[in-house]
Amino acid sequence: MFDKILIANRGEIACRVIKSARKMGIKTVAVFSDADRDALHVQLADEAVHIGPPPSTESYLLKEKIVQACLDTGAQAVHPGYGFLSENSEFCAMLAENGIAFIGPKTRAIEAMGDKITSKKLADEAGVNTIPGFTGVIRDADHAVEIANEIGYPVMLKATAGGGGKGMRIARDDADCRDGFERASNEARSSFGDDRVFAEKFIEEPRHIEIQVMADGHGNAIYLNERECSLQRRHQKVIEEAPSPFLDEATRKAMGEQAVALAKAVDYESAGTVEFIVDSERNFFFLEMNTRLQVEHPVTELITGVDLVEMMIRVAAGEKLPITQAEVGIHGWAIESRVYAEDPFRNFLPSIGRLVRYQPPVEDAHVRVDTGVFEGGQVSMYYDPMIAKLITHGATREEASAQMRSALDRFIIRGVSSNLSFLSALMVHPRFISGQMSTNMIGEEYPDGFHPGDLPHDDPALIAAVAAAIQRGYRDRAAQIDGQLRGHERRVRSDWVVVMDDAHYPVTVIPAERGHDVLLDDTTYEVRSDWEFGQPLFSGTINGQEIHVQVERTNQTLRLLHAGSESQVKVVTPRAAKLLTHMPVKAPPDMSKFLLSPMPGLLVSVAVKPGDEVKAGEELAVLEAMKMENMLRAERDGVVAKVNFEPGANLAVDDKIMEFE
Repeated sequence: MFDKILIANRGEIACRVIKSARKMGIKTVAVFSDADRDALHVQLADEAVHIGPPPSTESYLLKEKIVQACLDTGAQAVHPGYGFLSENSEFCAMLAENGIAFIGPKTRAIEAMGDKITSKKLADEAGVNTIPGFTGVIRDADHAVEIANEIGYPVMLKATAGGGGKGMRIARDDADCRDGFERASNEARSSFGDDRVFAEKFIEEPRHIEIQVMADGHGNAIYLNERECSLQRRHQKVIEEAPSPFLDEATRKAMGEQAVALAKAVDYESAGTVEFIVDSERNFFFLEMNTRLQVEHPVTELITGVDLVEMMIRVAAGEKLPITQAEVGIHGWAIESRVYAEDPFRNFLPSIGRLVRYQPPVEDAHVRVDTGVFEGGQVSMYYDPMIAKLITHGATREEASAQMRSALDRFIIRGVSSNLSFLSALMVHPRFISGQMSTNMIGEEYPDGFHPGDLPHDDPALIAAVAAAIQRGYRDRAAQIDGQLRGHERRVRSDWVVVMDDAHYPVTVIPAERGHDVLLDDTTYEVRSDWEFGQPLFSGTINGQEIHVQVERTNQTLRLLHAGSESQVKVVTPRAAKLLTHMPVKAPPDMSKFLLSPMPGLLVSVAVKPGDEVKAGEELAVLEAMKMENMLRAERDGVVAKVNFEPGANLAVDDKIMEFE
C-alpha cells in the first residue's frame, strides 16, 4: 500500500480523497494555485505544493508541475479526482515514466473511452446499445449542418473530449447547428484544449441513467447499480439519486452487464461510469464512459456501503476487488443535491465573493456534506462554482427526500448567491415526487427561468407564526432591558399584525413554556424552540411538527427563508399596519438603456459598434465565466450609442458594457 499520495485537484473532491486516505493511514499532498492558497483542501492535507497562477491552464492543468510535485514530496501515487487531468492519457503516461502510480485506469482505457468517437465504436464492438450518429470529427459549421441533415434533427453536438456539460449543444435546425457548433468548439477548446466536435441523434424525453463500474488488475469487474441523473439544467446535473425510480431489476441487470462488458473490452481498472440514455420504454443507449470518479459517486456509496475512493486506491496498489457481484446490494435510497454559487433568479448566473456565513447542516446517519469551502473563504471566478454536495439517505425514496428537504432548510449560505431555493423547488415538484422525470424537465417546467413566484410557500401561516413569535421575543427582551414593567408584568402588547408579501396577518401572541402560542384566524399555532437572539437558524416545532427557518434581522424587518421560499416580514402594531398601506413604493432606476454585465467574467467578443441598429434577440457580446460562454442578446430594438469595454476586459457584475440611444 502507498505511504503518500498527491491529489491533483482542488475543492470538494480533493477534500473527499483526503478523507479516505486519512482513514487508510496514507499521507496526502495537496497542490494549489495562487487563488487557492488558503483553500480547505490545502489546510486538510499533510503537505501542500504551489503550482502557479489562478487560471487552471497555468496551474491545475500543468502536467509537468504536478509530476515534479510528486517527485519533490515523495508521493508514490496521484488521485486526479474529476475534471482537470483526470482523463488525460498523457498525464497518466508521464506519471508511469516517473514510477508514480495513477489512481485510475490505464492509458489505453483513458484514450479509448475518453474520446467519445472511439468509445462509441468500441461499445458497438462490445455489444453495447449505441445511439445513431456521426462518429467522425466535424470539420466546420457547414459540415455540421450537412451531417445533421443526414442524421435528422434534433441532433446533439458534443465535444469529443468533453464532460460536465461543457461543449454540448442541441440543434433543431440549420441555424441552431451553425451556432451550436461554434459554441461547442469554443467551450471545448477553452475547457479541454481540444475543439473536436461530433454529432449524434438527440432522443426526445430521455432519462440519463448511469452505471457505476469497478474493476481491478486481476480480471475482476463488477457494477454497483445505477444512478438516476435526469434532473439537469443546460446538460449540467443538478440532483442525482440511487437507485433510479424508473428501472426494474431486469433493465438494471442488462445495463450493468453491458457496462461491465465494455469495461472488460478495454482491460479497465479502477472506478468508471458508463452513462446511458434511456427512453420511455426503458430502451437504453450508450452515451459515454467517464474514466474517473463521478461528482455524484456519494449516492452509490450510501446505498452499497462501498468507499469508492478507498477501493480505487487499493486497486491502484495492485489489490483485488474485495467484493463480488453477488455481494453488491441496494440498501435504502440516497439523493444528492449540487449546491452552487449561482443566482437562480438571475438565470443562474455565477456568483463570486466571500462566504460571509457558511453553515451546512450537521452530518449524521442521514445527512452527508462533501465540501471544499469554509466560512470566510472565497468563491473564485476561476473555477467551477460548486460550493458543496448535499447527500441524504433513507430507507425509502420518500424518507431520503424528506431528509433532503429538511437539510436544505438548514443549509445557511451568505455573502454569495446560491441555488438552494431552486433545489428546494425541485424536491417538492410533482414530477420529481412521482419520479416522472427526463433531462428536459427543468427546461419544460421553467421555460422562462426560475422566479420567486415559482415557489410560493405552501402554508404562509407557519411563517407568520414564526415571525410573530420571534418579534414577541425581541419585545419581551427590550422590556426587560429598559425596565418597561408594571409590577411583575411586562408592558408588551399581545396583538400584532404580521405584514408579509403585501398580505396582513393579525395575530395574538401569548408567551408559553419554550416558546409562544400564536392565534391566527381562529387557529392556535404552538411555536416551540430553543432559538436565541442572533442565531441564523430557527429550529423547533409548530404544533409538534419539526420546522427550520433561516432568520436575518435588519432593523425592524425579518428575512425568513423556508422550503426555498423567501419572505420579507414586518411585525407591527395594528395602527402601524394600517399606515403602511399608504406608504409609496420607490421605483427602481431605469437601466433599460444599458447592457449590464450579469456576472463577473471575461469579455470574449463584442458583436456591435456605436451607430449599429440592433433587433431584439440579436447577439451583442459573449462573456465567459467559470469556463462557460454566455451570449448576451438585445432585449429590445435599439441603436448602440457607446461601447465601454473591449474584448479581453475583466468585468464585474453590473458593469455597463454598452449604452443605447
